[in-house]
Amino acid sequence: MAVSFHNADVKFTLPDKPKFKTYLTDNCKRESGKSLSLSVIFCSDEHLLGINRQFLQHDYYTDIITFPLQETDKKIEAELYISIDRVADNATKQKSTFEQEMQRVIFHGVLHLIGYKDKSKKDIQVMRAKEDEWIAGFNQ
Repeated sequence: MAVSFHNADVKFTLPDKPKFKTYLTDNCKRESGKSLSLSVIFCSDEHLLGINRQFLQHDYYTDIITFPLQETDKKIEAELYISIDRVADNATKQKSTFEQEMQRVIFHGVLHLIGYKDKSKKDIQVMRAKEDEWIAGFNQ
């Protein structure tokens, strides 16, 4: 099982790729007991908007779309599509750094895969707390 990073229609290099790969696989295993096979695809707002329209019938920009591909009792296989444009815009709005917002978005996608939700106020609080925990652990 592995974590890989790809570019769709943007040129982006994620800093600390080896650290991300290890951190994501270790945390997924610890939280869910399952191994992780994950492709993270970086793209533009327009590219992700097209995916959002085609697959989810949503006509708005978003920072991430998580596609679970397969899950068994031993592994999770998925794709994360991340808009570099939205991450940059959200970082400005949240008065955060691009790097920290990128961490939050990547971790958010994996947290969805292992069962965390964000539909209710309580779910959002739990999700944000877990994101903060993972960000803190990643940056130690």
